[in-house]
Amino acid sequence: MPAKPVQAPVHGGRAKGTKHLVLDELSGRVVDRLDAASAAFLNASGLAKASPMGMGLYRIEPVGKVGSVRTATMQLDVRPKDRLGLSRLLFLLSYAGNQGFLPDSVAAAEDCELWSALAESLAQLAERALGRGVLQGYRTVDESLRTVKGRIRISDQISRRPGMLVPLEVSYDGFTEDIAENRILRAALEHMGQVPRVRPEVLSRLRQLKGKLDAVTRLPAGAPLPPWTPNRMNVRYHSVLRLAGLILRNASAEAGHGKQHTASFVVDMAQVFGDFVGAALREAMAAYPGEMRLHYNALLSEAVHDTDRLSVRPDAVHLLGGRPVVVYNAKYKAATDLGASLTADHYQMLAHCTALGVPTAWLIYAGAGEVKLRRILNTDIDIVEFPLDLSLPPADILAAVAELARQSWGELVRTGRPGD
Repeated sequence: MPAKPVQAPVHGGRAKGTKHLVLDELSGRVVDRLDAASAAFLNASGLAKASPMGMGLYRIEPVGKVGSVRTATMQLDVRPKDRLGLSRLLFLLSYAGNQGFLPDSVAAAEDCELWSALAESLAQLAERALGRGVLQGYRTVDESLRTVKGRIRISDQISRRPGMLVPLEVSYDGFTEDIAENRILRAALEHMGQVPRVRPEVLSRLRQLKGKLDAVTRLPAGAPLPPWTPNRMNVRYHSVLRLAGLILRNASAEAGHGKQHTASFVVDMAQVFGDFVGAALREAMAAYPGEMRLHYNALLSEAVHDTDRLSVRPDAVHLLGGRPVVVYNAKYKAATDLGASLTADHYQMLAHCTALGVPTAWLIYAGAGEVKLRRILNTDIDIVEFPLDLSLPPADILAAVAELARQSWGELVRTGRPGD
């Protein structure tokens, strides 16, 4: 789809007169006028490359990632191939790290731009989570007190206060709002509140929600997210925490005095697709004997020196009795996306089968189509091309992965490998 520069009206949080460019991740470049600060931010974001051409014009081209960057003067969206909707994108992103992500966690319409959808969805889910008050839980607290509370930390008492009886170094479990779940939620609300040109009514809701968490410790910028465990006590937080985690891991926003207001949400779709297929396939293959390992390392060649050895690393391998029996690779951008053949992908799968000594490889690619079996001449190796249509509803995508597991296990049974 050719890229088109669009002058943005007052819609979805974009200011009138703001330049809005939309590219498909596989589309060609577009030439448009940018200010130097926006061009520099665009290059730093990793979403696209802006090359100066003189006279204030820049050649803007995607670099293999998707998402959106926004400054005070422009917004660039790079959309996934096949116009993959926002809810599908967030479903794929979430599933690898947290199975069971609900597709309705994204409340905005599919055709709504990314920042509006993220802000509106976060506000709605946070309102639902905080509707019955701020979640409280137990957190271990280390303090110096003049009375015993909890347990005394003997080693700290000796090292910090030798020969002193008070104050005491103690640890105890306190029932508080200052827990990991609330810290993550507060950080996400603050993050989205800094995105330029979020609609005023949504921004007001985000600020009101953040105000309910003012007693919660603020996470430092760039700090790792504190771990949290889903349970029945925090079940009302599950959806908003999954969306908050996505925002904090994949988005950046900056605002303040003397700074240009900027925001970016950038993901690598090849990695997203590979991670999703690995997680979903491992869950589906759990119904069958054996063990699935992701990113499996194997040697392809022998060599006198270790540095001369050739190795392969397929996305997933299923093992029976510790021995590989089938191999899988996920390809988001099959070579045909660029008008070429799939030969390079087949060469890679052939190398995987050879290194692992397995007869069948499954090449899983993003797109619609039919399952194809390719028997490699002068070998006993089969390569099966299995399409995974990401335009389907999430439940149907997972059903397709379950079908892939069923067919790959059925092929093992047919060839007699499980009984070896």
